[in-house]
Amino acid sequence: MTTTTTEELVEVLNDLVKINNDRIEGYEKALEETKDIDITLNTVFHKMADESRKHVAELTQQIHALGGESKKGSTNMGKIYRAWMDVKATVTGKDRTSILASCEYGEDQAQKAYEEALASDADIDVETRQLITSQKESLKASHDNIKQMRDASK
Repeated sequence: MTTTTTEELVEVLNDLVKINNDRIEGYEKALEETKDIDITLNTVFHKMADESRKHVAELTQQIHALGGESKKGSTNMGKIYRAWMDVKATVTGKDRTSILASCEYGEDQAQKAYEEALASDADIDVETRQLITSQKESLKASHDNIKQMRDASK
């Protein structure tokens, strides 16, 4: 891979690090909202945040293997998501269905980020493509779990 190609791929991977950081912060916020009212959600939200911590570690390792530097922080979209979740929680009185709907919105954003990464112009080697695809599948299963819980809570 050329330097430009590697830089493009590192940028794509850093975007995925950021969306996973958003996801961690989103689930930590959701944990705060539900800590005294729903032990089942607490367990699920911990699992989701841990899943993204694992993804960040894997992505960071791949970025370093490519000779890149991993970025910290979150995306602007993530900040919008967290702010939206704050507003919605305040307005709705923090009910289970609303919190799960907010989480599902965040999961939709994560899926979109992974789809964009796979469709990017960056030259993605087989190992990195497999990592991205595997994480996307894991996040899709989490999305479907959140959606089922939301639907069941209506």
